[in-house]
Parts: sequence; structure tokens; C-alpha cells
Amino acid sequence: MATLILVRHGRSTANTAGLLAGWTPGVALDERGAEQAAALPARLEGIPLAAVVSSPLQRCRETLAPLLASRPGLREHTDERIGECHYGDWSGRKLSELADEPLMRVVQQHPSAAAFPGGESMRAMQARAVDAVREWNDRVEEEHGADAVFLVCSHGDIIKSLVADALGMHLDLFQRVHVDPCSVTAIRYTPTRPFLLRLGDTGDLSALAPRPAPDAEREAERESEGDGNAVVGGGAGAA
Repeated sequence: MATLILVRHGRSTANTAGLLAGWTPGVALDERGAEQAAALPARLEGIPLAAVVSSPLQRCRETLAPLLASRPGLREHTDERIGECHYGDWSGRKLSELADEPLMRVVQQHPSAAAFPGGESMRAMQARAVDAVREWNDRVEEEHGADAVFLVCSHGDIIKSLVADALGMHLDLFQRVHVDPCSVTAIRYTPTRPFLLRLGDTGDLSALAPRPAPDAEREAERESEGDGNAVVGGGAGAA
């Protein structure tokens, strides 16, 4: 069966500013994110890619640019179904402000019941993403064979929801999954069950070390983690 490599986009300006970007235009990679993207071709060296599919959002396209430049002839497809969750009225707001919203408790503890005002529900987000990757999986396997590998560049909550589906976890448990910027998650779908081969692999264990005192940009994220809450949108990862 084909193998799916999921790459979360590199660290973005919204990540470091503590903003929930969603589909806000103009959110680019920051300096660290650009470094992560530049390192991606070497991390994937030796892995033939039958197809590359990207969220249409700028931060994902920028993440894939060095990889595509290193592999002339490899075409990039875009698919809105693997784009970020439509956070609606929450888009562009600071996570520290959103922490006090009553809906945040639902997002954390009962995400299958969460629907963002002016946006979409988390159930709808997961459903469209699962449909997209399974359709791409079938297409790649039909065109390139059962041993083919394809790559999808997407967003934190999207990837977490795909992992939950692969593991047979209810969406209400998906906040227990964490994927850092530019991390690699791999799933292989079979006729009977999916297999999770990698989860949030950065090749860097520095994120496991105790963190220094938080600066202003990351304080809200770290306070959230201290409360046992997940960072909506995925967070900034290790410095």
C-alpha cells in the first residue's frame, strides 16, 4: 500500500506571535521556519516521492519550496481540503485572549461538539481532511503502484485529526496528539487498517528538554500546556 508522509508547515510568524492564523492571508514562515524548510530536502533524501500535495496557504507553499527546487520535475498539487481549519471569527486573534472564551473549553475537552463562529466544526475539518488523503492515497497507488510514497504538507490540527482517524481514536481525544512545525508523520493505509509509522518526527529531541522562562510571545502557549490544554492550531514548537 502507498505510504503517506504528512509534513506540518515550518514555524510561522503567527506561531511566534501567539496568533491563531487559520486562513488569514499573508502568514509566512519566520526565520526559524525558513531554516526548517531548507532542511527538509536532506531529511527526505533517498525517499522517492510520487506526488506532493499542499494546503493552498502560504506557509505550506513556502515550506515545500526548497524540496520542490531540489527535485526538478516533481509537480506540486494543492487541495483546499487539507487547508487549515476555518476558525471563523477566531482567526487572527491572540491565543491568550481566546483562552477565556467559553468555546475554548469545548475545543479542549469535547472537540467533536466544537463549531467556530463564522467558521466550521472540528468534525467537518476532520471529515474533509480524511476524505482528501484517502482519495490521494488511492490515486497515487493506482498511478504509481503499491510501494509509492506521497507527501502532504498541512497544518497542526489537520494532521492531529488524521492521526486520530488512523489510530481509531475518537475526535474528542485528538488534543492528546502533538506535532511540531516541520515535523514528519507517516501513515500507511491498508484494506483492513491504517498503520501509524511516524508521529511528529523532527529528528531533534531538543523539544523534550526543560524550557527556559517564557518570553512574551510564547507565554500563552506555555500556560496552556501547563494547564493540560492543547495549543489550538499546533503551537510554535521548540525554539
